[in-house]
Amino acid sequence: MAFLQGKRALVTGASGALGSAIAERLAREGATVLLHASSRPQAIEALAARITQAGGQAECHVFDLGDDAACAAATARILEGGAVQVLVNNAGVHDDAVLPGMRAEQWHRVIDVSLNGFYRVTQPLLLPMLRTRWGRILNISSVAALTGNRGQVNYAAAKGALNSATKALSLEVASRGVTVNAIAPGIIASPMADAAFDAAMVKQMVPVQRAGTPEEVAALAAFLAGPEAAYITGQVISVNGGMI
Repeated sequence: MAFLQGKRALVTGASGALGSAIAERLAREGATVLLHASSRPQAIEALAARITQAGGQAECHVFDLGDDAACAAATARILEGGAVQVLVNNAGVHDDAVLPGMRAEQWHRVIDVSLNGFYRVTQPLLLPMLRTRWGRILNISSVAALTGNRGQVNYAAAKGALNSATKALSLEVASRGVTVNAIAPGIIASPMADAAFDAAMVKQMVPVQRAGTPEEVAALAAFLAGPEAAYITGQVISVNGGMI
């Protein structure tokens, strides 16, 4: 039997390459996958159709992670179907600039989606999860939070704060059967990464000399969401081809 049978899993930012790969993998493991998007609802509708055609179960939830009221209403709707026991905080945005030239809105938007969005979704879903005495919270971080990256002070700050939140929250919920971990991907093949890094640059930066795939990150997410990872919590686990 698939090990997430009967569990409900919310993946934020499921319209992107990484979020969709994680959602598809969790669906294959039996979870009913709740797909979140903000600006690209058609992408999660197509993803839900693929999951359903493959024999899985999926729902679409469109709301703005930057809006307190919208997140409160959306999480309330989600909880009408029961507790969410697997939560993947994957949504995030880049808006790169070196700090002397960074506009205030660039700073605030990146922090708001990655860090405040984590709060707006996780906080209302947490007590219902704790009452089931089983849960998995996965926060998608970045190698930029661990090593820094020029032009991404805002992004590195947001993801670094997410790593710290992961460690603190894991202590609060460990006794209730809930684990909290972060995954820190390196260069993962996607339209966004492909535009930023050409093959020669990837070969120079990454010891294994290639970009990772979304499916490789999704494989770790599925493991951490499963029963065999019950003793792993409060960790930031890198998937980066040996970059650090």
